Amino acid sequence: MSKNAYDTDVVIIGAGPVGLFAVFELGLLGLKCHLIDILDRAGGQCAELYPEKPIYDIPAVPMCTGQELTDRLMEQIEAFNPSFHFQEMAEKLVKLPDGRWQLTTDQGTEITCTVVVIAAGGGSFVPKKPHLEGLEDFEGTSVHYAVRKIEAFRGKRVVIAGGGDSALDWALNLHPVAERVTLVHHRDGFRAAPASVEHMRSLVEKGEMDFEIAQLTGVEGSNGQLSGVAVKSKTEGESTISADALLPFYGLTMKLGPIADFGLNLHENLIPVDTEKFETSVPSIFAIGDINTYPGKLKLILSGFHEGALMSQAAFTYCRPGERLRFQYTTSSSDLQKKLGVR
Repeated sequence: MSKNAYDTDVVIIGAGPVGLFAVFELGLLGLKCHLIDILDRAGGQCAELYPEKPIYDIPAVPMCTGQELTDRLMEQIEAFNPSFHFQEMAEKLVKLPDGRWQLTTDQGTEITCTVVVIAAGGGSFVPKKPHLEGLEDFEGTSVHYAVRKIEAFRGKRVVIAGGGDSALDWALNLHPVAERVTLVHHRDGFRAAPASVEHMRSLVEKGEMDFEIAQLTGVEGSNGQLSGVAVKSKTEGESTISADALLPFYGLTMKLGPIADFGLNLHENLIPVDTEKFETSVPSIFAIGDINTYPGKLKLILSGFHEGALMSQAAFTYCRPGERLRFQYTTSSSDLQKKLGVR
């Protein structure tokens, strides 16, 4: 076996919150996991798009950020020592003669496993970018499609483009730290929470924030650093907004990528599953989290946790066909407490 070849019980495609919690549920049953994610770290969209944005609907956790949730999940699964393959994409899946699977990534990593779990959220996600000449020269330095650290924008002149929740949320969240925030949208109407819109308008009326009804037309600057953002308004014509940073929030384009070629039944780029095991149309391949669909589906992290728990019970029967599955509680089982390292 080469250094890029591995053998395990379960491969999980996607290291977001649902994929991470699946490691915990599978680990309680003694199943080893490898996780593959195209991002450079765990957390998925939760850590990539809103690492510092509050989340309020995790049971028994009144509030945590996307990064805090990721950190707690990583701590929870530490005892099970999962293996991560970051910045890799699951590219090819082949059924072996013995009934197991061989998954190959775009980096040449080969993993043989008994069960495949797709926890890829909406698939690979890429931001919708404005069509501005030379924009790529500023990406990653002064043009960003997500906010990872609010402090990075302290004292800066920030232009935020868009009319959805992300644009309004970050305009409000960055307002206390930025030197000046300018929100740019092509119309005086928004697809965002009314309370956020009302708050933004209040700040604009007080002169604490700027709002421009205009289209982005260009970027100015040198060596990766913006100095201004050019806009065009129907009433005011062309002008330039002084800026140190541009945050275009035009939404995301979701793509299943190579997963679409795995031979699964698909419905509008989602994977139909049953509600007993969350198994796909192909035996021993499961889908949990936002990537799946079934009657009554709710796209909540909470729902994905539930799906991961039931999936794990079914995965055990594939991975340990000769063993009896005993249902146990972590509160009373010395065996489970030993696995968790708390006994």
